[in-house]
Amino acid sequence: MKWAWVLLGSVLALGVLTWGDKGLEIPTYDGKDRVHVLSNSNYKSVMKKYDVMVLYLHRHVGQNRVAQKQFEMEELVLELAAQVLDDMKDEDIGFGLVDAKKDVAVAKKLGLEEVDSIYIFSDDEIIEYDGEMAAETLVEFLYDVVEEPVEIIFNDRELKGFHNIDEDIKLVGYFKSERSSHFIEFDDAAEEFHPFIKFFATFDLKIAKKLGLILNEVDFYEPFMDKPVTIPGKPYTEAELVDFIEENDRPTLRKLEGHSMYEIWEDTMDGQHIVAFAEEDDPDGYEFLEILKEVARENTMNPYLSIVWIDPDDFPLLVPYWEKTFDIDLNSPQIGVVDVEDADSIWLDMDDDEDMPTAEELDDWIEDVLAGNIDPDDDDDEDDDDDDDDDDDDDDDDDDDDDDDDDDDDDDDDDDDDDDDDDDDDDDDDDDDDDDDDDDDDDDDDDDDDDDDDDDDDDDDDDDDDDDDDDDDDDDDDE
Repeated sequence: MKWAWVLLGSVLALGVLTWGDKGLEIPTYDGKDRVHVLSNSNYKSVMKKYDVMVLYLHRHVGQNRVAQKQFEMEELVLELAAQVLDDMKDEDIGFGLVDAKKDVAVAKKLGLEEVDSIYIFSDDEIIEYDGEMAAETLVEFLYDVVEEPVEIIFNDRELKGFHNIDEDIKLVGYFKSERSSHFIEFDDAAEEFHPFIKFFATFDLKIAKKLGLILNEVDFYEPFMDKPVTIPGKPYTEAELVDFIEENDRPTLRKLEGHSMYEIWEDTMDGQHIVAFAEEDDPDGYEFLEILKEVARENTMNPYLSIVWIDPDDFPLLVPYWEKTFDIDLNSPQIGVVDVEDADSIWLDMDDDEDMPTAEELDDWIEDVLAGNIDPDDDDDEDDDDDDDDDDDDDDDDDDDDDDDDDDDDDDDDDDDDDDDDDDDDDDDDDDDDDDDDDDDDDDDDDDDDDDDDDDDDDDDDDDDDDDDDDDDDDDDDE
């Protein structure tokens, strides 16, 4: 949640000790419920009761205890702001909660789109509050909301006050009167940007001359710039003024402020900011800030240059976070490039023992940043290269292992082939031996059979001879 960083300070303010006498008692929450829970059945009647309505579109709170505690803290901030503004005489300001899950229909009908955002309904305008979730900051912003969108400069003291405003975009015009059609166009344009951009006007010719204005002319002042830019094409329509402001609403140098901190932080150049930390009340910080202003004035026509100045004194709860995240020491001025998405950063090396960089040195550094020679993403590229090297080493190791395995497999195959050949030879030898043995046995058997046959023949011959002899003897006897 974007308000988690700065919410703690607001909650601490709810129960702050009241020291001192009457007149310096810081308000503490009195326990009375003033914040409405809007639903489809009651939102119209509730909003009709107030001149200004402050609505917080919050995430649905389930059973998660951390989410419940977080929501309770946010609700207490709204309760304290509602309590402080409860007795306001000129305007009735109401506060309400809209559940982003349960009351989707209400959010859609009212045009509430971004969850965890505060929307302010005033004079048919919807203003999105993009600042810190702090009762003090929210109340201060609402005081600006209920003021007139155009402040009239009547005298020299008010003119001096106008010149003392150097941290905001401001416009000033010279018109014949409040009834002038050209002033009405100017006033309508002011409502489009109220209260983020300051609009001033004068109907006094002497004041106009001191401002260098002619009738129906409007000058546009960037923050921290000595000289304004005269808007071309007078007299202007509302649309022409709106178009010019929208084309020039990213100043060369702007200050991060509590009521618009998230809007400024999200408005980046290609996802990056040139960020400068400097305490205006510190001698070194003041010196560095003056150098920074000089560089901004020299580069005011560069549409690609936008520097965000942060005074650490304005955000004491964020100082430890910034020092840890960016690895810097905010006891001295710092300037660097920050990637908003992942908070990667790279900072100009400034030694504490040496003087601040000159405007020329700072200008050279900024030129290198704009040229892409100084980029916080370079560290990511180096990390990627290291990862690639590691991957290559792993691949080489894998290749070596594969080669070794292949060699081993080849050796094993050769051994297997040799073994197979040996086995085949042995088998052949065995077969030959068996065949020889069989042949020998067969030959022996044949010889034996032949011998037996010969013996039988001899015996038969002998028997025949004997028979013949006997027959001959018998014949002789007969004779």
